[in-house]
Formats: sequence, C-alpha cells, structure tokens
Amino acid sequence: MSEPVLRIHQTRSRANPGGMDVRKVIGEDVLPFRSRKPAWFKVPRPGSPKYRELSKTIADEGLHTVCKEAACPNIGDCWDRGTATFMILGDTCTRRCGFCNVKTGKPTWNDPLEPLRVARSVARMNLRHAVITSVDRDDLPDYGASVWCGVIRSIRMQAPLTKIECLTPDFRGEEMPLARVIAERPDVFNHNLEVAPRLYPVARRGSTWKRSLRVLANAKEMGEGEVATKSGLMVGLGETHEELVDAFGQMREAGVQILTVGQYLRPTERHLPVVRYWAPEEFKALEEAAYALGFEHVAAGPLVRSSYHADEHVPQERPGVGPVALSA
Repeated sequence: MSEPVLRIHQTRSRANPGGMDVRKVIGEDVLPFRSRKPAWFKVPRPGSPKYRELSKTIADEGLHTVCKEAACPNIGDCWDRGTATFMILGDTCTRRCGFCNVKTGKPTWNDPLEPLRVARSVARMNLRHAVITSVDRDDLPDYGASVWCGVIRSIRMQAPLTKIECLTPDFRGEEMPLARVIAERPDVFNHNLEVAPRLYPVARRGSTWKRSLRVLANAKEMGEGEVATKSGLMVGLGETHEELVDAFGQMREAGVQILTVGQYLRPTERHLPVVRYWAPEEFKALEEAAYALGFEHVAAGPLVRSSYHADEHVPQERPGVGPVALSA
C-alpha cells in the first residue's frame, strides 16, 4: 500500500493568499495591527447634516457605496461636500485582494433597475461629478459591462450636466466588455493599478500588472481623445520611491493622464500588514516626480484615494455642491 499524499492546506486568507508567506515579498519588518497611526491620519468624525442626508438617500434607494464598503477614512469629508462613489453590481466581489475590505464570495445580485436608481440619486444630489465603481463580477458572461453601460446611459438621461467617472475592474483583460463601456463615452475612465508590479502576487491575486496596464492603454485608444484615463497606486507595502517612479513611467507610456497615490491602511487583522507609513513630504516628492513625467493631474497624500475630490481632477463647468464646495 502506498503512503498517503500529504495535502498542504491552501488558505484564502487575504493576509496569506494561497498560503503564501507574504513577508518573503514585503519584508519581515511590518507594523502590528494595533500600532498608533501618525497624527496626519486624524480626521473629524462623520455626522454632519449633509452626511446624514446623503446616508438616508443612499439607504432609501438600496444602493451601495465604496465609501462604506471599503471603510474609506474620507467618508465624512466627501459626503459633507455632497459627493459619493456609488458601487454597482452588488456588494460581493468574486476576487479577494489582500488590501480590500469589500465582501468576497459568490454574488447573488440581480437588480435590473439599479442603473435607474443610481441615476435618480445622482440627479437628486445635483452632482457635477459622479464616480461609479463596482465589484469584480467574473461570474457574469460580460463581467458586468452591460450594467455599466446602463448606468452611464441612465445618468446621461436623468442628469445630463453631470460628469461621469467610471472606476472599473479589468474585465479579465477582454477587450469587448471594455469597448462597450468606452463606447458610452464616460468623461473619465479609471482603472486602479493599486500597487507596484512586484507586489501583485500578494496584493492582487487574480490580476496582473501587464493586464491592467493594457486595459488602460486600450481605454485610451478606444476613447479617441474623448475620455480621460486615470489610475491610482497605494504605498505602505514595502515598495520604494524608485519602484513607484518606474511604475509612473509605465503608466505614462500607457497614456494615463491622471494619477492618485495614497497610503494603504490595514482594514482588519485578516488583511495584509502595513510595512510603514509614508510621510507627507515623501508624497510631495512622488507628486513632483509624476508631474515631471507628464501627468496632467496628480493627487498624492496620506489620505488620497482614487475618488477623493475626484471632481477636482478634471475641468468642471459647474460649481460643486455642499457646504465645503459652496464656501470655496
């Protein structure tokens, strides 16, 4: 009788994807989950009248926002400005990125009226710039592209003066779903590269740097100069300044026009650990390097997120809404 084969358990933990020892990639020196954050991360607790109004509007429509699902630290600031990032295609993602706080599993979403409800909320909020994102839906034949098209068309009908920014998944690198979305001519196409290329095996299993870069290059070409392209990166997982500047160069070669860079904050103990917190002056150095490479707009800072103050990343014909925007 042959000896039984030893089975090695492969976990789906975000902190140890595939059973991998992530410290072999990001290094041994990581911060404990309960470590004190630097002072520049302190933000006011959300709860203003505008925040409560938006929270009620979104809840009444049965919609999801990445602001809440991803536990964004800027939710109070953004919602007080009268802006929010709507998350379509449900609240369950088919992938399990090591940094992301969005629920993962087998999606059960099926709501054909979601595009109309998102558009109605955008119109009611009188947004000048609406950011739409989604979970990955690798379970759908078109990866959710038809819903994306429906949302863009619905917003164009109900809020024709609103600029639309689409923050999409990679559609598994397939060109047809991407082409359908770009054919609707959103004002901004955003696909986040998230981390430096070396960190993809631990942070973005199921994706590749080259595939995501190709998505951005294809979007630029398909947009024919009518769609601005945008992407974002995080720091804090062991990358170096030089690695990031090299990544910026590759993004510019792919035609990316707008760049955001922010600090990774560990959502729970089950997520990838933080190696270090980058100081504000280091973000300033990254911003200067990015502008030197030819980016049209760069937002870099500890609390910067892809959709944070997104209305400031492209020219606007209309003033913003909310107490912060009105006082500007």
